[in-house]
Amino acid sequence: MKNPQDKNESDADLAQMVIGLGPCTYLLVLLLGLILLFPFLEEGLIARMLLGIFFSTVLLVGAFATRQTRRGGILKLCLALLGIGLQWAALWAESIAILELAGISYAASLAVSFSGVLRYILKRGPITADKLHGALAGYIMLGFVWSFVYALVEISSAGSFGPGHFDFIQPGNFFKLIYFSLTTLTTTGYGDVIPLTNHARSLVMVEEFSGVFYVGVVIARLAGLYPSNQIK
Repeated sequence: MKNPQDKNESDADLAQMVIGLGPCTYLLVLLLGLILLFPFLEEGLIARMLLGIFFSTVLLVGAFATRQTRRGGILKLCLALLGIGLQWAALWAESIAILELAGISYAASLAVSFSGVLRYILKRGPITADKLHGALAGYIMLGFVWSFVYALVEISSAGSFGPGHFDFIQPGNFFKLIYFSLTTLTTTGYGDVIPLTNHARSLVMVEEFSGVFYVGVVIARLAGLYPSNQIK
């Protein structure tokens, strides 16, 4: 017979794991805030500057959300600062070439930060709120990485995605690829943004595989780490 006190303690532990704070918690809040505020920060120079500050903060927090070696920390910091510098240069110059370089730096920086978060949540040890928040933050970061990849594909080969033309100097176009990437990653696929070329379709299929694989591996790992509460 189960002891009601044990059940209450188990529920309290679960609640503590969900609502606790940590570096990955702040990263998750920033990523969710970026998604929610992005549509409101596209029109006008001041709004786009605020969006740039948001992106810059995400890169810097993502670089130091998890522990790493000194070499890894320097690599993350350099990639983040390079992406931030190129982003601001592209914002002022309105240059698609600089914007492409910024996209490469952003994708690399987010990919390296994502790998650090993934290693952190799969590391042996107790499940904490920070690990749970890191799992969701990593999932969103993976979607952002693919959105930058799609943007680079569209810049290098216009018409890879549609319908319509994606001019990334104009507001709203990159957010469409973020939306498309996250709906692809979650296998939702509304169909309002679609890949139009075979090389774009091949990348989309890889993202679908990576999204399913990530969820399966993370759930299996976290379930394996969760302590048994069986009462003998």
